[in-house]
Amino acid sequence: MPPSHALQETAVRYFLEVVKAGSIKDAAAKLNVAPSAVSRQVARLESELDTLLFERRSRGMVPNAAGELLAAHAKRTQQDIERVTGDISALRGLRSGHVRVVSAEGFAFDFIPTLIARFRERYTGIRFHLEVCGQSEVARRIRDGEADVGLTLSGVPEAGIKLELRHPSPILAVMAAGHPLAGQRQLSLSQVVAYPLALPLKHSSLRQLLDISCSRQGLQYEVAMSSNHADALVSFAAAGGGGIAFYGELSIRTRLVSSALVAIPLRDREMNERYLEVETLAGRPLPEAGKAFVQYLTDAIKAGI
Repeated sequence: MPPSHALQETAVRYFLEVVKAGSIKDAAAKLNVAPSAVSRQVARLESELDTLLFERRSRGMVPNAAGELLAAHAKRTQQDIERVTGDISALRGLRSGHVRVVSAEGFAFDFIPTLIARFRERYTGIRFHLEVCGQSEVARRIRDGEADVGLTLSGVPEAGIKLELRHPSPILAVMAAGHPLAGQRQLSLSQVVAYPLALPLKHSSLRQLLDISCSRQGLQYEVAMSSNHADALVSFAAAGGGGIAFYGELSIRTRLVSSALVAIPLRDREMNERYLEVETLAGRPLPEAGKAFVQYLTDAIKAGI
């Protein structure tokens, strides 16, 4: 067994940052210390454990089998400490705690921040960190211990991930209030593709569903603007000129209050086969603050808040 004191000090924190950053230099910048300090701590760990932890490559450092084993252990230890700290806070009535949320972009602009603000009206001592990433990254970050709760859109089932909620998230056509189609209660893609579209990049789930539906129906569309920033696409549609974007109802809800935009359901099957997923790490008891937020989040989604 490795010496226990080697797994409880600054060395492990520096080691984990190198694993995440992929290099001594980038880890040092993130930690705000000199690269030599990070290098010494990693060397110390390797000496005490009597094994190399990284493969040194020209473009950086990649953990070897021993490094991956240590990283997994260290992350689990950090999570256990956070959970115990949260449990102790719970004895005082959930007065403090820290919840790390990772989310696909569409939910991060308004939906999650609004729910966090409302949650903190009840539990003012709870702090949050919200990280935005691609849909495919959400599950990995939860597995790697970088986040407690994840929000993403439906994909293939992920090993080691617990689905706290799977909720319908159909795609809506979003346009300016003065658009020729704005008065319709429901639209088909055959109507929508006659107008210039603002679309996410080809690898996005929304774009893939659109392409599948259009291919099935023999439809073609014009991409007037593409972007990896969902709100840029909505702003394009809001500016007029006949443009149409696509967005989920939960993500666009508060932007519809101003009456400058309308969002209309689509009747096409594929555009309604999308789900919001709330994810946590399977087998890991959440700290009390995280547990309370997951319950609040899932209740709010189910209630349509």
